[in-house]
Amino acid sequence: MCSRQPSCSASDAHVVAAHPEQGWSLLCDGSIVFDDSGELLADGRVVAPHRVAAELAIAA
Repeated sequence: MCSRQPSCSASDAHVVAAHPEQGWSLLCDGSIVFDDSGELLADGRVVAPHRVAAELAIAA
């Protein structure tokens, strides 16, 4: 977990371990962020991937 005082908020948490070959990174607040934009939060809650439709991504 984050050793900063006060501890990191979700908006300023930084990567402490990255595993791009496996598609995930561990943040200092204990959250795991996946390459597909999903998250597993430190308290066990799941944030579903929030992907943009392919047609919208190409248009942007």
